[in-house]
Amino acid sequence: MAVPTALALLVSGCGAGGTGARDEGPAHADSVAGAAATPSAAPSKSPDTVNAVKLVKDDPKVAPEVKRELKPCVADEYPVDVSYGNLTGGSADDVVVNVLTCGDAVGVGSYVYREQDGSYENVFKAEEPPVYAEIDRGDLVVTKQVYEKGDPVSSPSGENVITYRWTSGHFAEKYRTHNDYGKVAGDSPTPAPAG
Repeated sequence: MAVPTALALLVSGCGAGGTGARDEGPAHADSVAGAAATPSAAPSKSPDTVNAVKLVKDDPKVAPEVKRELKPCVADEYPVDVSYGNLTGGSADDVVVNVLTCGDAVGVGSYVYREQDGSYENVFKAEEPPVYAEIDRGDLVVTKQVYEKGDPVSSPSGENVITYRWTSGHFAEKYRTHNDYGKVAGDSPTPAPAG
């Protein structure tokens, strides 16, 4: 009798159609106050805004084709995304620069610069498009879209998400996840694995 009851509870719980924590409503003030009282690490010194285009163009580690294609899309607006955060444990925030294409914003290069004695040093690069790097809770997370033969640029088959952590003076891979994207309606179904 316990197995059918457990199964019924499981099925009814899965069918609730909830949206997770959003169903619970806002946090109560007393729980937020308790969370705020928890000590946190002091933030690192934020740099002044960095000229990311100059940083990339002056960097001898950046591929010549990336530099050559780094041109304004409109007026003086360059296709770069810049993030600041503490990745390497230095006294100033590190700078993550993603170089994109103008038309479809495909990442062609991702770089991390670390401040050293008033200048920035390239401590990470990924130049296998499409690529995009982000800061996530002190780790560097790089997403690389994966294409199967015949995939259009707008529809990759999946992605590899690689998490790096600063260890002993360099970034070391810590985690790797692969996600397959679902097929669009109208595609032929993928056969189920034998098992």
